[in-house]
Amino acid sequence: MAARGLNTTTDLVPLLAERGITLSRPQVYRLVNQRPERVSLQLIAAVCDIFSCSPGDLLTVTAADARHKKAVNASPPNVVTLDRSTRPRRANILDE
Repeated sequence: MAARGLNTTTDLVPLLAERGITLSRPQVYRLVNQRPERVSLQLIAAVCDIFSCSPGDLLTVTAADARHKKAVNASPPNVVTLDRSTRPRRANILDE
């Protein structure tokens, strides 16, 4: 931003508005100073146009293995083991 003469995050607000992106000052601040979870393609295109760069210059993609291997015979943390001492007694139904 400093290389383009933009000293504060609020300097981006009118530049984004010229490109059809309407964001508030706090939204632009979070976009610049924090790691956003989701960003629209229109916003990425507008930022790339403002800074004359490609999306590869702005974004870093990291692949992570989403699958977790389960340990054998390991019970999930929310499951209660029902050994003989904690099981309820069987009901005896009598005919009258």
